[in-house]
Amino acid sequence: MSFANITPAITKGMLMVSEHIKKIPIPETEYPRLVILGGGFAGITLVKKLSNLPLQIVLFDRNNYHTFQPLLYQVATAGLEPDSIAGPLRKQLESIKNFYFRMAEVHVIHAKEKYIETEIGAMSYDHLVIATGSRTNFFGNDSIMTHAFPLKQIPQALDLRSHILQNFEAATVTTDADQLESMMNIVIVGGGPTGVEVAGALGELKKNVLPSDYPDLDFDHMNIILLEGTSRLLGGMSEFASRKAIKYLKKFDVQVRLSTMVTSYDGLVAELSNGSSIKTHTLIWAAGVKGNYPDGIAPTSIEKARLLVDEYNRLLDYDDIYAIGDIALMKSKDYPYGHPMLAPVAIQQGNNLAKNLKRMLKSKPMKPFQYYDKGSMATIGRNKAVVDLGKLRFGGLFAWMIWMFVHLISIIGFRNRLIVFSNWVWNYFTYDKGTRLIIRKFIPKHKANDVTV
Repeated sequence: MSFANITPAITKGMLMVSEHIKKIPIPETEYPRLVILGGGFAGITLVKKLSNLPLQIVLFDRNNYHTFQPLLYQVATAGLEPDSIAGPLRKQLESIKNFYFRMAEVHVIHAKEKYIETEIGAMSYDHLVIATGSRTNFFGNDSIMTHAFPLKQIPQALDLRSHILQNFEAATVTTDADQLESMMNIVIVGGGPTGVEVAGALGELKKNVLPSDYPDLDFDHMNIILLEGTSRLLGGMSEFASRKAIKYLKKFDVQVRLSTMVTSYDGLVAELSNGSSIKTHTLIWAAGVKGNYPDGIAPTSIEKARLLVDEYNRLLDYDDIYAIGDIALMKSKDYPYGHPMLAPVAIQQGNNLAKNLKRMLKSKPMKPFQYYDKGSMATIGRNKAVVDLGKLRFGGLFAWMIWMFVHLISIIGFRNRLIVFSNWVWNYFTYDKGTRLIIRKFIPKHKANDVTV
């Protein structure tokens, strides 16, 4: 289908929205309307690449900012403030013509009638792009979902940071040995890049920062325990990276337990698959993610909580709906289970879809998506990282410098890059993390009923 054959949204699409649903006000236009759901890497890339085209572009996101998720763990572990890894969407996209942003959560896609239903009303579309990313996957375990700390959003990172610091403040005044043990134990579930990086950052805190902040606590009794359900860490990377990661984590006194899963957690005790248990007030869940998409998509277009797309990122069974980024499941010979849920994939798919939409405007055929794997990496603290780059495998200081450079240039906005870089330099030379502030107290759910106002 070509954009050239589409009747403009104001004369066609808006008439299809049910009359009893409030319509979101957007200026009239002679151009086709492209609605994009999600302001992550994929959505932002797509908008920027479609600037100055005869399209009306409307972007929806539940937040008014973009988050650089790879550095969320540094917010959670007091290394960075949230405004250094986030940027206002309106500011980043203000130069785009015929562009509109609306802060709202999208609830339902009405594909037949070609409109979306959101918390602020309804809007029609000519073409729809779903770039809503992923959310934490608790694999149906309600107890873990209730009490564990996920790490996918800035509020979650801030909650975790406050909770950890509150625990140490409370530990200085407790006289109960069991409670002290539980407060000083931190469990991380999931040995992928997020879990490994969180464990390394906490290890740095234990080694370099917390003993000075809390001289009356014995940090030999602080246990950082990383649990992984499979037989090795960093399953998406090389065996070399896995071995190096374990070696580096041990230098930070992190206990790594492989082939071990959490079966339940009540906020105080984590029960493990091997029959043992760990007393802990803090369980960080980094064990998996799943697609995050609105209702209304046919079950035949969904597999493993992701949206099935063809080689052009077009949703199966739909002519005018596309999915890019984490939410998209594109099977190919090289990726029979879909591409990894990583920022580079999202950015490249956003770029490719933008090129294809431009081709459609000119009634030219689309080109299939080809993923260029630039490598994988993970950091495990100061001077310690692992990098897989093609057939090259390396770790240590050089890998750590590559990790810093890649992440620094990937952050959106010069101001944010400058702030992050200055924080990293300060932390490196002073061994200090200057954001150890309890701005808002976090109340664990298992204690919420005990709080009186």
